[in-house]
Amino acid sequence: MGEATPEEDLREALKTVAVLLKEGGFVFALGGGYASWARGGPEPAHDVDFLIPAADVDRAKTFLTDKDVRVEQPPEDWLFKAYVGDAMVDLIHHLGPHEVDEGLADRATELEVLSVLMPVLGATELLESKLRVLREHECDFGSLLPVARALREQVDWARVRGSCADNPYAEAFLFLAERLGIAPGGGDAAPT
Repeated sequence: MGEATPEEDLREALKTVAVLLKEGGFVFALGGGYASWARGGPEPAHDVDFLIPAADVDRAKTFLTDKDVRVEQPPEDWLFKAYVGDAMVDLIHHLGPHEVDEGLADRATELEVLSVLMPVLGATELLESKLRVLREHECDFGSLLPVARALREQVDWARVRGSCADNPYAEAFLFLAERLGIAPGGGDAAPT
């Protein structure tokens, strides 16, 4: 049997970290590209994202290290990284200026992902989280369009508009999504 592909390694890392977080009793949710994938979006190829409350960061680092998962703190202060083999898992505790809180569990939906039942960020909050972090040097609409297109019927577009109204890059994306027929116009509830 040949070597595992990078996608297979990421899927294994996703399952491993999810099971460990459940075992440790952590509040968490699958976010990012794999949350989109679990809801029908395209499969990502870079890393796995889990959201955890900021208050649990130190305990999660210690717990994962004790379970033989390599943990690293990059220069960015809004996440830490865990490695299962060479596959990278980001554990995110801040989304832009917003701290991830304990209410995360109430906002996530339990879904079976790769045969593991886990909390997955809802489509609306997932899109909000992706739009809130858009900045001048981190503004890739090309990766966001397939996600928005795949999740469009699951998204509360009015809520997304309201929560991202202070970010001109998010507003630009929403304008483009409307023009492409992915998102409804400003006052509508669903795409036509």
